[in-house]
Amino acid sequence: VRSRAKTLLPHLKEGNKDVVVVGFFHPYCNAGGGGERVLWCAVRALQEKYKHVKCVVYTGDKNVKGADIVKNARQRFNIVLQQQPEFVFLTRRDWVEAGTWPYFTLLGQSLGSIWLGWEALTKYVPDIYLDSMGYAFTLPIFKYLGGCKVGCYVHYPTISTDMLSRVTDQTATYNNRAIIARSPILSAVKIAYYRAFAFIYGLAGSCCDVVMVNSSWTHGHIESIWGARGHTHKVYPPCDVKEFMDLPMKSDAGRMQHNIVSVAQFRPEKDHPLQLRAFHEFLTGQPQDERENYKLVLIGGVRNQGDADRVDGLKRLAEKLEIMPYTEFRLNVPFAELKQSLSEATIGLHTMWNEHFGIGVVECMAAGTIILAHNSGGPKMDIVVEHNGSQTGFLAHDEKTYADAIKTILNMSSEERMDIRRNARESVSRFSDQEFQATFLNATEALFM
Repeated sequence: VRSRAKTLLPHLKEGNKDVVVVGFFHPYCNAGGGGERVLWCAVRALQEKYKHVKCVVYTGDKNVKGADIVKNARQRFNIVLQQQPEFVFLTRRDWVEAGTWPYFTLLGQSLGSIWLGWEALTKYVPDIYLDSMGYAFTLPIFKYLGGCKVGCYVHYPTISTDMLSRVTDQTATYNNRAIIARSPILSAVKIAYYRAFAFIYGLAGSCCDVVMVNSSWTHGHIESIWGARGHTHKVYPPCDVKEFMDLPMKSDAGRMQHNIVSVAQFRPEKDHPLQLRAFHEFLTGQPQDERENYKLVLIGGVRNQGDADRVDGLKRLAEKLEIMPYTEFRLNVPFAELKQSLSEATIGLHTMWNEHFGIGVVECMAAGTIILAHNSGGPKMDIVVEHNGSQTGFLAHDEKTYADAIKTILNMSSEERMDIRRNARESVSRFSDQEFQATFLNATEALFM
């Protein structure tokens, strides 16, 4: 396999046998999300440090030219590469899409990633292979069949002990259907399926030479499942918060209208219903004639009909809770409007359970809002933590604790709120491009030895 695939892109090492080729496995490299920002910052970091390194990106964006992908990365993220990487276009990406596997999705997508990884391997074998999207089952293929050194950047473990616990507790969630949660027999079958999958997932990940994770929460789960102790590095994702930090931080003294702003795609795991119920809980404790001083603003992207249906469901819930007059939905807003909304907000709201990191939380803090985030995952362990010995925000876990925190924040003096806002903004420098580059290069250094 190695000798055959090496001949497919001979120009990469033409005239210089010292060239080291690094292959990034990122089937959705043109998507424009936080994971893609990690990819292009990583490519830029390697190009700037190593003059003898050439980068290859395996992508399923087969209908886009490589030059256009690089152009899009520059426009979306303001990332300028020293040279355009080589692109290897894959044709089997639909094998890793959730829609292809309506049942046994985890297993189906993982098997699909093996098939997609095999296509990538047979098209070109790099010297170093980096999975930057979380397809752990491709790692043994490139290590044992391709003879590569292998590393990965894990945004979110494919399966976690928290997923197992929710099935064990028979808790109905977006990834544990109510019909399964209500049945002890079906729950037992799903637990067995999850445990078997976790074992195989751990075997695949254990072959990795260098493991990078994006948060303390992910770090703990990967070490537990993969047994990757000693070579797992915490590398916070690069957050482009300059535009938010440039917003003027004005005192809210005398402000009559207090906006509570949520910024999140309308996906099930973001738990927007909790936001509505918490806001209702808060409003019920306010005098009727003062409720118009508070507004819940839900800002988010609607990607498809499923998201649109969820928004309609949220509007019906707001009507049922009798908070629709105090609630506003802003869909697919331009970036300028997003900045304006955050600049006018008193509180930034986040309700996703066990968010692996929480770029939206960082953005709210950089914009100068007081963040109120879920007491779990990355926000709890890495972001909404003390800085210089002082508070950077608030955490909650259910509608009552959220409502209590909203009341506490709004009852503070403007000076007390300003102290938290300033400290929170100062703290997010930990998540800069420069910090990512330094920790990424330090973690991957072993692959070049």
